Amino acid sequence: MSAAYPGKKKLGAVGYPAWLKENGLTAYEYSFGRGVQMSVLRAQELGDAADEAGISMSAHAPYYINLASNEAERIEASIEHLRKTAVVASAMRAKRVVFHPGARGKLSEKEAIENTRKGIESAVAALKREGLLTCWLCPETMGKSAQVGDLEQTIAFCMIDECLLPCIDFGHLHARSLGRFGSREDFARALDALENVLGVERAKQVHIHFSRIEYTKAGEKKHWNYEDVQFGPAFDPLAAELAERRYEATVICESQGHMAEDAMIFKRIYEEAMK
Repeated sequence: MSAAYPGKKKLGAVGYPAWLKENGLTAYEYSFGRGVQMSVLRAQELGDAADEAGISMSAHAPYYINLASNEAERIEASIEHLRKTAVVASAMRAKRVVFHPGARGKLSEKEAIENTRKGIESAVAALKREGLLTCWLCPETMGKSAQVGDLEQTIAFCMIDECLLPCIDFGHLHARSLGRFGSREDFARALDALENVLGVERAKQVHIHFSRIEYTKAGEKKHWNYEDVQFGPAFDPLAAELAERRYEATVICESQGHMAEDAMIFKRIYEEAMK
């Protein structure tokens, strides 16, 4: 379980792992959403701090990656963003690199999915050539219908190579499906789909993002905090499934402003489910 550190500006990223440990949390996802601006030396320092605190690191690649594009330059730029992320992720000993697959734009769904598949193949090949695939590469399920990355598509992308592992954002799936993730059975079906395609052992390692979310007919609108109960989904039914299946998943809290507080709530819910 992970959360954002409340005193980011005061202590900086290297201060996060010790604080997470003090608060009983065990994972930290560093976001390069606006671009990779961390030096390799700083990434190594963060990795050292995480190792000392026993914190599992992951990294989120820039948000503007779009492997669905028809433009060769856009694909090349997207692969370069992944490469830069992989460099610092390797330095910090991150176990997962999360990335957004892309958006359809004016393309048909079929064309966008095929472009994304080819883009991921090219990215994996490029990272392998440079020896940068030191962790799982995780395509994320997306929250808007115009984006590539529903559950089925994301799982299928992960069959391209064994280095790929889904990042299942259940808030995004809830928004994309217009509120259809509520019961334990809904979460069970999603995990069954993972297991049926990837196998149980690989599925158990799944990377998860979770938050309550607001949506429109187009999908995701805004992430909210766990106290905002007018929005779904609830974490309890997912925690029950993860506990019963003995998953070894990494769960990253993506609440709007209370990431630390909500991550602690998720941890308590999960620990109760484990009993």
